[in-house]
Amino acid sequence: MTDLIAKAAIDRRLAEIVSPVIEDMGFELVRIRLMGGQTKTLQIMAERPDGGIEVDECAEISNAVSAVLDVEDPIIEAYTLEVSSPGIDRPLTRLKDFDTFEGYEAKLETAELVGGRKRFKGVLAGVEDNDVLINIEDQGEEVTVGLQFEWLADAKLVLTDELIKEMLKARKDAGDLDETKFDEIETDNTSEED
Repeated sequence: MTDLIAKAAIDRRLAEIVSPVIEDMGFELVRIRLMGGQTKTLQIMAERPDGGIEVDECAEISNAVSAVLDVEDPIIEAYTLEVSSPGIDRPLTRLKDFDTFEGYEAKLETAELVGGRKRFKGVLAGVEDNDVLINIEDQGEEVTVGLQFEWLADAKLVLTDELIKEMLKARKDAGDLDETKFDEIETDNTSEED
């Protein structure tokens, strides 16, 4: 089964090289992309199996991955390595992600037309076998659509207030969130015309 961690052939090759390194360090590879531009950027998203990752952990992964890539040398031209967390509006790249984020709004895109469309926006409704279920609006009523995981070309959570609140609550519950940092930043939402 092809996952969405690595779409292009070079990305799949890079995933084969870096996945074992990242897993040995106790993390999971969420996505890897070699992106073009004047200087190519190798973007790696990783997290702990229970979610989350800290800046210093990203730096550790970067150092370990750099060492392996220097030896394997799969990228001919110069590139910049960027290791980050998946973020709140994260890409959904593994079948388990669709189960984990059931009940949240997402945008899914298929490689081929499915029922006359390629883009599906709605609320994730879990996984059944290898099908990703999503509740979408269709002609004024809500319907559940099952899309085979292999059909997906891209998938990510939609940034909503509910998602932000849930992620902040999860970090707070895990003890990863220092609320005093937020107390110092107060915004004045009143306009000068009042």
